[in-house]
Amino acid sequence: MREALDEARAALATADVPVGAVVLDPEGAVIGRGRNAREAEGDPTAHAEVLALRDAAAQHGGWNLEGCTLVVTLEPCVMCAGAILSARASRVVFGAYDDKAGAAGGALDLLRERRLPLRVAEVVGGVLEEECASLLTAFFADRRP
Repeated sequence: MREALDEARAALATADVPVGAVVLDPEGAVIGRGRNAREAEGDPTAHAEVLALRDAAAQHGGWNLEGCTLVVTLEPCVMCAGAILSARASRVVFGAYDDKAGAAGGALDLLRERRLPLRVAEVVGGVLEEECASLLTAFFADRRP
């Protein structure tokens, strides 16, 4: 999670929401990194998770990331949950919960939805939750009256 937090802090340089992600291979080595880059790239899909999964797929040599773990500072949204399922990631670890838009147990739980053909085997939330949440709280406090 510390490496994902480093990615999140780096997003601040481009005025992007500070969310960071890393993908670990089955042995625990980092094979993908991403940070929110919607502002930097002008791309609505440039969420940390999506960019980390793309990087991991390129490093891994294919899209199927079965056995891999995605670590992200904020609970994935619906779009990112879909990308995680499509990539076949086996495990998701996240920091701060998102009760409004989280799709890993916050607002809904797409990652473990039994009606879908794919599921993530393990989801762990709340890892370094306060540190992850405080980064987001400070970011939005500077932007909202």
